Amino acid sequence: QVQLVESGGGLVQAGGSLRLSCVASGRAFSMSTMAWFRQAPGKEREIVAATRWSGSTYYADSVKGRFTISRDNAKSTVYLQMNSLNAEDTAVYCCARSRTGVVDTSPVGYDNWGQGTQVTVSS
Repeated sequence: QVQLVESGGGLVQAGGSLRLSCVASGRAFSMSTMAWFRQAPGKEREIVAATRWSGSTYYADSVKGRFTISRDNAKSTVYLQMNSLNAEDTAVYCCARSRTGVVDTSPVGYDNWGQGTQVTVSS
């Protein structure tokens, strides 16, 4: 079992930036595919970005060019740099580990979740 702890959320004005962090406990982080999901009130949880063990990445269309996912295997940490934030980015952001190593755009493909961190963008 892997424990994931997110941090870095907060309140930011539209156009601003935030950097989220997710620290993982347990072994084999470097071989894990990690993802960031978000869930806004009244909406389904959606994938934002993912990084495979190889370092390759996936982004949802809504965040391409604005968000960057990265990882530091030595620190067992995955980051999400969020720039040019807008009100539609307001949500609880969670990191998760893929069950199989595949980037699944559905939450069912992930078996370890953090508690989430709130991101609120004021317009």
